[in-house]
Amino acid sequence: MSSIRFLRSFLAVAHHGSFSEAAEQVALTQAAISFQMRAIEAELGRELFDRTGRLAILNAAGRELLPDIKQLVDMYDRLKLPRSAPGKLAGAVSIGAIVSCMGTLSKVVSQLKRQHPALDVRVLSGKASELASKVEAGELDAAFVVESNRKVASLHWTPLYEEPLVIVAPASVQEQTAHAVLAANPFLRFDRTQRTGRQIDRLLRRLGVASDEFLELNAIETLVELVRQEVGVTLLPLLNGSNWQSSQDLRIVSLPDELGHPTRSIGMVERRDHVRQHITHEICTQSLEIFQMKAHAQTG
Repeated sequence: MSSIRFLRSFLAVAHHGSFSEAAEQVALTQAAISFQMRAIEAELGRELFDRTGRLAILNAAGRELLPDIKQLVDMYDRLKLPRSAPGKLAGAVSIGAIVSCMGTLSKVVSQLKRQHPALDVRVLSGKASELASKVEAGELDAAFVVESNRKVASLHWTPLYEEPLVIVAPASVQEQTAHAVLAANPFLRFDRTQRTGRQIDRLLRRLGVASDEFLELNAIETLVELVRQEVGVTLLPLLNGSNWQSSQDLRIVSLPDELGHPTRSIGMVERRDHVRQHITHEICTQSLEIFQMKAHAQTG
């Protein structure tokens, strides 16, 4: 049977659809990846990819084998896990988080590493869709992300908390209703290429307000700071643990009832069959406790 290394390369090619991109992921040359895939195909007696130019897309035979190969690699990884004492965590895990979750995740990971010296955790920040793709491909064990409408059978979702969508305006804004605030002030938009940005865009269309769009950024805290400086108003999730409601510089305006009190959901996504679930479960549990405390302090 081909080595586990060859199978890891197969999974990388399957994910990226390209020998060159897969080579970057597994730190090999493109020629080495091509050789490995030819070797696997020769050993199994059938072609697994449709090769067109620089692309290498799984054909029907390749797609049929993909779940079994993932399972084999995971089983091998499970064999490599250190056998830790009861109550101790050990081994390497990679976990990602969107920016608004990074502070809590970093705090939890730091505490766990002090309690469990044999635990090695790598933390990565990124956009929700990119992090979810890395989890699906096996590049990350888990990630704290915004919930997606796209459901993937191989992934498990653990909800953590919800954030209401609100209008954030300078305290000096006089308009009373959401419609009036949006119509009368320059609008600062959150990035429409992101899950939250697309949700906000749908809400704006439902509101039917012709807003004066001023700029578009992929940074929630930066948008709020611009609101503090009276550059304009914005529509954002009320971040867990934020002090916006008590800030003298800001005014929080609720969306009209006809929109149904929209929220964005934050949770942890992970592959159902990965071998480090005991570690990601502990990270998730401790993070949830902190998120709940922040939410209580925010509403209290």
